[in-house]
Amino acid sequence: MLLTVTTTRPPATDLGYLLVKHPGKVHQFDVPTGTAYVLYPEATEDRCTAALLLDVDPARLRAQQESFELGAYVNDRPYAASSLLAGALAKVFRSALRGASKDRPELAAEAIPLRIRVPVLGGSTELATRLFAPLGWAVTAEPIPFEPEIGGNSRYVDLSLSGTVRLADALNHLYVLLPVLDDAKHYWVAPDEIEKLLRSGAGWLAGHPEKVLIARRYLAHRRHLAESALARLEVAEENPDEESELPVARKVSLAEQRRAAVLAALTEADAARVIDLGCGGGALLAALIKDRRFTEIVGTDVSSRALDQATRRLRLDRLPTRQKDRIKIWQSALTYRDDRLRGYDAAVLMEVIEHVDLPRLPALEASVFGHAHPRTVVVTTPNAEYNVHYEGLTGMRHSDHRFEWTRAEFRSWASETAERYGYTVEFRPVGEEHETTGAPTQLAIFKEKEATA
Repeated sequence: MLLTVTTTRPPATDLGYLLVKHPGKVHQFDVPTGTAYVLYPEATEDRCTAALLLDVDPARLRAQQESFELGAYVNDRPYAASSLLAGALAKVFRSALRGASKDRPELAAEAIPLRIRVPVLGGSTELATRLFAPLGWAVTAEPIPFEPEIGGNSRYVDLSLSGTVRLADALNHLYVLLPVLDDAKHYWVAPDEIEKLLRSGAGWLAGHPEKVLIARRYLAHRRHLAESALARLEVAEENPDEESELPVARKVSLAEQRRAAVLAALTEADAARVIDLGCGGGALLAALIKDRRFTEIVGTDVSSRALDQATRRLRLDRLPTRQKDRIKIWQSALTYRDDRLRGYDAAVLMEVIEHVDLPRLPALEASVFGHAHPRTVVVTTPNAEYNVHYEGLTGMRHSDHRFEWTRAEFRSWASETAERYGYTVEFRPVGEEHETTGAPTQLAIFKEKEATA
């Protein structure tokens, strides 16, 4: 999917300073749904165009929780602009969205002539006009026809916007309104999405004639979230001078809390040589490599694509030799014995076991706790009891989960595994605890009995 931003304000190539992306290079970024590229098909003093190209990996779209097995592959997600493109925009143009420019701060604050084009976008021409025209854009939304033998128009439009607008405002308009037009989020919408909406809508959303529709669609039709957002927007509209003071307190995500809890357990275990089993895209590896206490770090995963993603995240090709020597990336399956994994201080299974079919779990136990047998094993997994707090969630938290355990089920499995392979086990909650359902994530620390003694 594609988005282009063009300016004719001379020198037009200053657009590169605003986007913090040099016009003479092709920039590549790994994002949760694939790979994003920023390139400049034209870059002259009179006219400069920056293109954001998102190459979506269909296999990663299983997080959309499609209703049938091929749903991750048979859909329009890789082609039509949607929340996928909005998410990539937020990551790639983070500074520009904030209106920050170290090199051209005066230009970042200036309204400049812009032309934005999204060649394929879900939605209607009428709705595109209702959303963008009140923000000062001249809107051209041409319906995309079906092939001649079919006839008629599809549900997609070729959208062009023209106006004299601050670049930061333009990008925030797109970040909010692309998923509103498409009317589908590719990820689970949690309460922190309200903060994202209010932050990106600061200065324009409170007075927008379609703010009710925008709030409902952006928040995936979760009524209580939309009502909360609209109530705060009403306060902002009544007090326009205080609009920029909308509270946007940063809440530490569950993923960050989980990584912190794992790092704390590894530090307490005095582990220096650590294996991240099922490392995925390398989020934990990135945290481990920042801490010099971990002298040898290994990331393993059965997916070569995940390992490529981890390699890019860690920028292994750019690390100094001393740093690079600390980390290894290996392809390995958790249900098979691997002699390379023996002899380490600690192993981590962070949000991994629930992706293994229950009949295959004994093979994982034998491989990790039996054959590799590190001194410490740290395991995290979702707490199924906590799922009642996620509005609208009727199944598991992720379509690839084979099971999700209650606290009693997890304790039973962990205790039996510890006894079978010569470990003691300790349990800890991760995340904000509820008095009846517990915390969203449960963590177990297995310690070798001999090491404990």
